[in-house]
Amino acid sequence: MKKSILIIFTIICLVFEYGLTQSSNLYEIGTKDSLYSKTLEEQRVFWVQLPESYNQESKQLYPVVYVLDGAVHLQAVSTVLSYNWGGFMPEMIIVGISNWENRTRDLTTSEIQTRRGATYNQETGGAENFTLFIEKELIPHIEANYPATNYRTLIGHSYAGLFAINMLMNHSAVFDNYLAIDPSLDWDDQKLLKQSNEILSTRDYNGFSLFMSLSGQLHMQNSEITIENVMQDSSDYTLFARSNIEFSNYVKENDNNGLSYKWKFYERDLHGTVSLPSILDGLIFLFNWYPIENTDKFNSPDTPKDELIQIIRKREKKLKDHFGYFVPPFDEELLIMLGYMNLEWGETQKSLAFFQLALEYYPDSEEALQNIEELNEKKEVE
Repeated sequence: MKKSILIIFTIICLVFEYGLTQSSNLYEIGTKDSLYSKTLEEQRVFWVQLPESYNQESKQLYPVVYVLDGAVHLQAVSTVLSYNWGGFMPEMIIVGISNWENRTRDLTTSEIQTRRGATYNQETGGAENFTLFIEKELIPHIEANYPATNYRTLIGHSYAGLFAINMLMNHSAVFDNYLAIDPSLDWDDQKLLKQSNEILSTRDYNGFSLFMSLSGQLHMQNSEITIENVMQDSSDYTLFARSNIEFSNYVKENDNNGLSYKWKFYERDLHGTVSLPSILDGLIFLFNWYPIENTDKFNSPDTPKDELIQIIRKREKKLKDHFGYFVPPFDEELLIMLGYMNLEWGETQKSLAFFQLALEYYPDSEEALQNIEELNEKKEVE
């Protein structure tokens, strides 16, 4: 007989169990893959990190997080997910897209010849081509070769944040969630920013979510510029921050378009350090609908069986509404643990109900089937 374990503690244990047994290599993050892009006419490298509980024999499919500048940010995203999946965020496949070469070309939204008063010699304005690569080549490759669903999240920092905002403004259907970290919305005299107000006021963004962040270095040469007075400054030094804030204001002014949105200012972070806290807070916000509710009800032997089943069915519907497809509301291990817990409390009918739900949601669950048979035999004997 297994010891009683509270539901939240069970979730935490599951996370650490998979994390500790996944690999003997402490820093093994992602498997390198590549494909030749006809759109870009070059070989493109990316890394794929499968969920910690992934089983090759399982038919389970997972949402996908696409991370621009993947060589830099893949580990941060992996770390955040490894500590939060279970009852807090869904397990997800992480695809880290390399942008080591031609980064400025791929991620910027328009061509420029000068920037901040100086000649700009890098190739620019290739975002539309890079969008075609992601939408028409990379995503089909991922969904054909990995256990991936079509529920997608995009993460980008700096120029990649600009790219993410452009995707939301002009190609929103490709992703469901957008995480733009310190985006370079000052690009090309705020060209995308100036377009965004009309887009936000006319487009339906129901079902889409955006988290955007701003780092704390608002003016590189004047520490007296703060979040309270930065919008009154007109120098080029604050154009980056002012563009970020102005976009956020546009979103808030058009809050009837259905976009789920949060903006956060990280006063103590620089442009180079803001990614990690933004990824953590951003993913928590983008999946704020995912955590298991009413855990106190499951932890009490006094909660009626029908009420517990109703909570589970309600969560099943909620997940289907967000993902667009069926997702088991609880992990198999959690349902079975709840079955054992109620058995220890002497709540046989509730225990049987949890094992039956585990078998319903996971038809190949031998442990659930065995426990159902044992409880039914015991009932017949009694």
